[in-house]
Amino acid sequence: MKFLKKLLKWLVILIGLLVIGLYLTDTDYLIKAVRTIYLKGYTTAFLEDYKSFDNRVIENGTPQPWPNHKNYNSATETKRLDSINTANGTIAYVIIKQDSIWFENYYDGFNENSQTNSFSMAKSYVSGLMGKAIMEGHIKSLDQPVSDFIPEFSEGLAAKMTVGHLSSMASGTTWDERYYSPFSIVTRAYFDDDLEKVMLGLKVSEEPGQRFKYSSGDTQMLAMVIERATGKKLYNYLSESFWKPLGSVNPTLWQVDSEDHDLVKAYCCIASNAKDFARFGKLYKDHGKWNGQQILDSTFVAKSLKPVYEGGDVYGYGWWLKSIGTKDFFMMRGHLGQYVIVEPNDNIIIVRLGHSKGNNKKVGQFTQDISLYIEEAYNILNITL
Repeated sequence: MKFLKKLLKWLVILIGLLVIGLYLTDTDYLIKAVRTIYLKGYTTAFLEDYKSFDNRVIENGTPQPWPNHKNYNSATETKRLDSINTANGTIAYVIIKQDSIWFENYYDGFNENSQTNSFSMAKSYVSGLMGKAIMEGHIKSLDQPVSDFIPEFSEGLAAKMTVGHLSSMASGTTWDERYYSPFSIVTRAYFDDDLEKVMLGLKVSEEPGQRFKYSSGDTQMLAMVIERATGKKLYNYLSESFWKPLGSVNPTLWQVDSEDHDLVKAYCCIASNAKDFARFGKLYKDHGKWNGQQILDSTFVAKSLKPVYEGGDVYGYGWWLKSIGTKDFFMMRGHLGQYVIVEPNDNIIIVRLGHSKGNNKKVGQFTQDISLYIEEAYNILNITL
């Protein structure tokens, strides 16, 4: 008994020293990481982790439900699609044809209204909000210097960085996109309660605007620019600019770093559902129009869906670009395989949400599952790729 008491005493002391050490080394964000992710058996962020963080509500307006296609759910999943959905833990798979729900299915206890983490699909919304801010005159153009809004980036290479560089991920900062290291800046940004402080610690080490380099930090900095340009919190700006006008059926949530600092995790973390996420794909498919109203400038939309840099033909302004055969797709993409995939010429939108994208954990590149979800959607639709 004495031994157990002594052991417990030393264990408490060790834990106390560890916690003190984390605060002294400015790595106390790991305490939140352990509590919200690692102790729950995960090695990275997961679909419903938003429940463990502070969130802000994005209000919706008058719901505009998607109509069902005349052939709604008349087809069944192919064996290949069923296999990948099972293997990768798909929770939603939806095909929208000619702006009508042609096929939808939900799995693992989730349904059409279930909220799950968008992860990096949020980046497309932030880029769209930049376009809206330009359209409304809050930001002069894609070429306006970031330093006009964040003076901490006014010297050296940083002074050359523009809002367009942030949206197209060519800032040249020292941001390192590593998801599975507890000590990476990505992990710090996800769990730190003062995200602005993290961002202001970045350095610009390369000439901005030279090449595409996938960076969540670019989107986060862009969010700070938009908030300072508009004088509005990003979650409110999203609600008034897109969530309400596009007729989202459900209100949604956007994670913030903390109640005190109230800065959205702009590079990720909008908790919504497949059919409401799909609305933003339709807006870009329709050149920024919704129900006859020009919500977003058509020229900006067209520019967003073209490669910005030579050799960087996979990315535009906030959207991923991929060709398969004769088809050209643009898409929103998120960690663990969250996708809104659009082929405008065929008037098709494919949404897939789930727990995994397979064994490939690399970021900033296309994984095999994306092609499979597209190919099997076209097989179900009986359309040749």
